[in-house]
Amino acid sequence: DGNVAFCWATNTESGFDFQTCGQNRRVPVDHDGLRLVSFLPVDESSSS
Repeated sequence: DGNVAFCWATNTESGFDFQTCGQNRRVPVDHDGLRLVSFLPVDESSSS
C-alpha cells in the first residue's frame, strides 16, 4: 500500500501538471483551467 503525488514541468498556463495514485488525501481539482490540489478531510476512524 502506498500513495504518490507526481508533479512535472510542462507547457501549460501554470507551468506544471500532476497526477496522484493510491488512497491519499490529495485530489486534483480543475479551477477555470488551472489544476489545483484539494485535500480530503482526515478520516479519524482509520487513524492508528
